Amino acid sequence: MTHQDKIQTVEALERMITIKGSANKVAAEMPGVSAATISQMRNHNWELIAEDMWRKVAAYSGSSSNNWNHAETTTAVELNQFFTDGQAHSLVMAITAKAGTGKSHLAKKFESENKNVFLLSCNEYWDKRWFLRELLAKMGKDHAGLTLPEMMYKTTQLLKSLESPLIIMDEADKLADQVLLFFITLYNELENHCGIILMATHFLEKRIRRGVAMEKKGYREIYSRVGLRFIELEPITYVDCEKVCVANAIEDSNTIRSIFKDCDGDLRRVRRLIFANKRAV
Repeated sequence: MTHQDKIQTVEALERMITIKGSANKVAAEMPGVSAATISQMRNHNWELIAEDMWRKVAAYSGSSSNNWNHAETTTAVELNQFFTDGQAHSLVMAITAKAGTGKSHLAKKFESENKNVFLLSCNEYWDKRWFLRELLAKMGKDHAGLTLPEMMYKTTQLLKSLESPLIIMDEADKLADQVLLFFITLYNELENHCGIILMATHFLEKRIRRGVAMEKKGYREIYSRVGLRFIELEPITYVDCEKVCVANAIEDSNTIRSIFKDCDGDLRRVRRLIFANKRAV
């Protein structure tokens, strides 16, 4: 990384610290990054900080050296509004979209730019304890020595003490039944205190509706708590692809049409094609 890249990373860190409230909270959200390292970066004591550490912090803080620029796609505008409403009014929503629409990137961006927003990237191996561990870590709190009920109590009390907190559960369709049903308990404890957004591919909707039809335990309750509705995001359009291309220095109309034709509505593919076109120049 260049000296300018490092300056931009420190500036991004400062913005995150302002939003999160402390350097310790920011460090708690970055696996493998200590509060001491962040302090050294902020104080320009850079000599002993490895390049890999700089790249890790830059990637997490949104100050990456890969020259990728955000574009206000249709999905970006829609999701930002849903996140904003969910946080302001303690709403619970289930949002679905095709893979590659950029929802995970947009959730990370919203978390980095807003106070009391906690993004959880869900995984198949999570159990209830791991779920609460991740949520507590996002709030900069330790779970060591706590039983599951104690972790739950600490989590809910912390969230109730915050102003307009929002939990975004990305890739919620990956959660096992026992953890997905844990969402009901979380909702019951935090109703009118905290916004919760479940975000996933269309598989989540199919799974919930199938569970309701089969009268599986808890599925009717989940369906009710998301308002008996799954919000489906619009697929990527040519205009969206064009905005992303232009934001990242691809302005030739023929090239943009070629990228859109080849991307199959997937922004990850758009990104790869943009970089491929830049390398070919």
